[in-house]
Amino acid sequence: MDVIELFPRLHLLRFPVGQAYLWHDPDTGVSTLIDAGPLGSGRPVADALTALGRSPSSVRRIVLTHFHEDHVGGAAEFAALSGAEVLAHRLDAPVIRGDLPGPPPVFEEWELPVHAAAAKQLPVGEPARPGLVTELSDGDVLDFGGGARVVHVPGHTHGSIALHLPSQELLFTGDAAAAAPDTGSVMPGVFNLDRNQALASFRRLAALRAEVACFGHGDPVTAGACGALRKSADTYGSPW
Repeated sequence: MDVIELFPRLHLLRFPVGQAYLWHDPDTGVSTLIDAGPLGSGRPVADALTALGRSPSSVRRIVLTHFHEDHVGGAAEFAALSGAEVLAHRLDAPVIRGDLPGPPPVFEEWELPVHAAAAKQLPVGEPARPGLVTELSDGDVLDFGGGARVVHVPGHTHGSIALHLPSQELLFTGDAAAAAPDTGSVMPGVFNLDRNQALASFRRLAALRAEVACFGHGDPVTAGACGALRKSADTYGSPW
C-alpha cells in the first residue's frame, strides 16, 4: 500500500486494486476513512496512521462508497483495530454485512478482460464482515470536513454514494467516476449494474461545485475538478 499526501488534511491510500482516502480534522483530532481497501488492508491502514503520527483510534468512522470487495474488504479488520463506526448507503449495507449477496455487474464486452486482470490482483479469501453498518441515505450530512453530504449515485451498485464537502470544494466519487489510467482524463466508472443510471449519476456529480475530485480508481484531480467532470459529462449526453 502506498500513502500519498494530497493536502495536509488528506492522504490517498493506494492498493494494488483501488484506493481509499484518509481525511483529518485537526481542530478535533478526528479522522475519517473513505473506503477501506481489499481483504488484508486493515493492518496496513492502521500502520499508515501510526506513521503519520496518529493513532488508529483517531479514525471515528469508515464511510464505504459501495459494496465491492476492493472497497470494503478491509473494513471489518480496521474497525476492529480502531473502534471506528462503519457507514454505507442503506441499499448496499445488507450486502456489506453479508445478509444478501451482491448482484454482479452487467459487463460491456470490452470490460471483461479488464475486470479479469484486476481480479487476479485481489487477495484470495473471504473478508470478515462488519457486524454493524450504520445506514445512510441521500442528503445525510456527516460531521467531518465542515459537513460532508451524502450523494446517492446509483448505477455502479444500487447503493453507491459520493461524499461532497462544499466548504472544502472536495468530492469523493467512489466508483461513480474514475480517472483513465492511460490519459488521466475523467470518465464514468466501469463494471456497472445499470449503465444508463450510472451515466445519470455521473452527470449529477458534474453539477456539484468541487475543485478536488477523489476517485476510487485513478489519480485524483486536485484543481479544476468541476470543469473536468463537466467536460466529460458533455461527452455522455449532458444537458449543458
